[in-house]
Amino acid sequence: MKFSDGYWQLPDGYTVLRATEVRDIVADPRAGTLTVFATTHRIRGRGDTLNAPLLTVTYSSPAPGVVRTRISHHDGGLPPHPQFALIGDTGFTPTVQATDEGGRLTTGDLEVSVRRGFGWHVEYRSAGRLLTASTSRSVAAVTDDAGHAYVHEQLTITPGELVYGLGERFGPVVKNGQSVDIWNLDGGTSSEQAYKNVPFFLSSRGYGVLVDHPGKVSFEIGSEAVERTQFSVPGEVLEYLVFDGPTAKDVLRRYTALTGRAPRVPAWSFGLWLTTSFTTSYDEATVTSFVDGMAERDLPLSVFHFDCFWMREFHWTDFVWDPATFPEPQAMLTRLKAKGLHISVWINPYIAQRSRLFTEGKERGYLLRRTDGSIWQTDLWQAGMALVDFTNPDACDWYTGYLRELLATGVDCFKTDFGERIPSEGVVYHDGSDPERMHNYYTHLYNQSVFDTLVDVRGEGEAVLFARSATAGGQTMPVHWGGDNDSTFASMAETLRGGLSLGLSGFGFWSHDIGGFEGTPDPLVFKRWLAFGLLSSHSRLHGSGSVRVPWAFDDEAVEITRRFTHLKYRLMPYLAATAEAAHTDGLPVLRHLLLEFGDDRSALNADTQYMLGDSVLVAPVLDADGHVDVYVPDGVWTSLLDGSTVTGPRWVHQVHSTGSLPVLVRPGSVLPWGNQTSRPDYDWADGVTLRAFELADGDRREVVVPAADGGDGTRFVVERAGERLVATGPASTWRLQSGDVVVDAVDGHAELTLA
Repeated sequence: MKFSDGYWQLPDGYTVLRATEVRDIVADPRAGTLTVFATTHRIRGRGDTLNAPLLTVTYSSPAPGVVRTRISHHDGGLPPHPQFALIGDTGFTPTVQATDEGGRLTTGDLEVSVRRGFGWHVEYRSAGRLLTASTSRSVAAVTDDAGHAYVHEQLTITPGELVYGLGERFGPVVKNGQSVDIWNLDGGTSSEQAYKNVPFFLSSRGYGVLVDHPGKVSFEIGSEAVERTQFSVPGEVLEYLVFDGPTAKDVLRRYTALTGRAPRVPAWSFGLWLTTSFTTSYDEATVTSFVDGMAERDLPLSVFHFDCFWMREFHWTDFVWDPATFPEPQAMLTRLKAKGLHISVWINPYIAQRSRLFTEGKERGYLLRRTDGSIWQTDLWQAGMALVDFTNPDACDWYTGYLRELLATGVDCFKTDFGERIPSEGVVYHDGSDPERMHNYYTHLYNQSVFDTLVDVRGEGEAVLFARSATAGGQTMPVHWGGDNDSTFASMAETLRGGLSLGLSGFGFWSHDIGGFEGTPDPLVFKRWLAFGLLSSHSRLHGSGSVRVPWAFDDEAVEITRRFTHLKYRLMPYLAATAEAAHTDGLPVLRHLLLEFGDDRSALNADTQYMLGDSVLVAPVLDADGHVDVYVPDGVWTSLLDGSTVTGPRWVHQVHSTGSLPVLVRPGSVLPWGNQTSRPDYDWADGVTLRAFELADGDRREVVVPAADGGDGTRFVVERAGERLVATGPASTWRLQSGDVVVDAVDGHAELTLA
């Protein structure tokens, strides 16, 4: 949202009060706060203090390396609700001081300093290095002619600085020059709208910013004032937090320590998911033919998902299997689970008027109401649908009670669809929440209710969702998928950009519809997308009006599905370790190159490739003729598919056959390589091969292979000494490999001579 007309003028209908002169600074060492009182015009005499608005800016710190800034104009409002559930360090107090020159708050290496006198000037520094600043015209309270109030802040952008994040956004991953509204909408993947809006951005200078407002936050990333990032919220108060680095990984660690990190997800969830697709015609015979067809073609399947029409038309959501299609659901699930499958079913938080739940919810007060007391309803999506009011604990128990019944029949997880079409005015929540703040936050409560139920029934580490919408903190309820994309190469690229942005917004796990959702993909698009999808954290074959079983395309699609499913399962020891980093450090499985190569300017704009963990670079082929440009950072990188090497740093142009793409292993890596291709949930350390790539003399690498059951992992150490490669580990079956040379470990020791 823009509040200026160029540099000098204001748009018609706005009154802008900018912080102009710092009149006083109060430091409270016991509370750890630094409070700044700034007038909105210069004070030359006592008379100038009359009829003079005052802005109060308070600095505090919830944890080392994090500064909270609170800007208020009129501070008499009611406590806002809902609020993000930020964790914080309850035992931490920053250092604060006020002097004749100004004020300072220090938290870890991060320091915010405020200058007294005329001319607003605040700096955020890390270990003495300037990160960003709030300067003249940055802080303001705004009122329009209709009486709507806003507060904005502007932070400086240094020349060459790039901004990332703001949720799952499908445009350019670098956000400089963009206007972004944090407002969850069901807009597909080909527009500026997004399902997962997160008011957090990450800077290439090694800091991050979270605007602590769950409702609508408007960002102008060098798009109003080209040398600044502006963010604004409705109301009289704006709060934001600055997170120190110094690296982008450090920023994400601090950010997710405050907003929450992904829990461990079940090992089986990393396998291939297959669905009925959306509007296709299916019954148990169809489902069985899909499942058996995958097995007959050696296409290992972990999860089968039943999409919307497992329930009766016009009844969504009522949690009743359509008797015309699935007359014996319990027996069917038993038969499918006997084939080694896990079961997922589609749900949403919308209750159609024809649903058996509608009357129950209405009579018990569990559905969202209008201000006149009537039920809020619409015909968009489902006839007469209402919304479950998840601010009501009894409504949560009621809704999840039906989920427990499904779990008791053999369902293992839920696809929590929708959650974006939420009214922002004219409604009343059970707990009195502000509808504007609830618009984005509604999906958080929805997913949390479902995820907590899965944890309660299945246990820690066995709960997993397939969720579409989210906001800050949603990473604590994985997995999320990219929403409704098209079946084109262009949509494949925008899908990847969305995943990269979401990973830079604190989300560890992410998936997407292989081949695209809308339309039927050309076989070539489908086959290229297969490699991308199976080299993601989670992999799902799903479509809208057509099926995604590989043989519906051609025999080559079957072969490529087999090849990359087997590859993913061999990579499971490595992927499991990467997933553990998502849990412990808040680092995404699918990573923009910023996270691994933040000092490489050429890597910072790359948004058609990604790092799968810290050691494997993947560049999906987005061209019908197989052409692909991949940026290769410094060193000698090795193709995981054919063993060829390429040396960086440079952009490399390659042409790949349909079943190939650049999958390059980082020099200096030791990749744990599993011995199973039939399933993802096996003993990853048993028979593992430690594959060493371009270790330099003196390099020492520790490799920890997690346990699939969540227990203690297995530790290996690989070292290079001259032309010898030496590995130590447990006295069990494992191997050491460099190039084509492979040796078996004996009594926990393996050694080979490099060629």
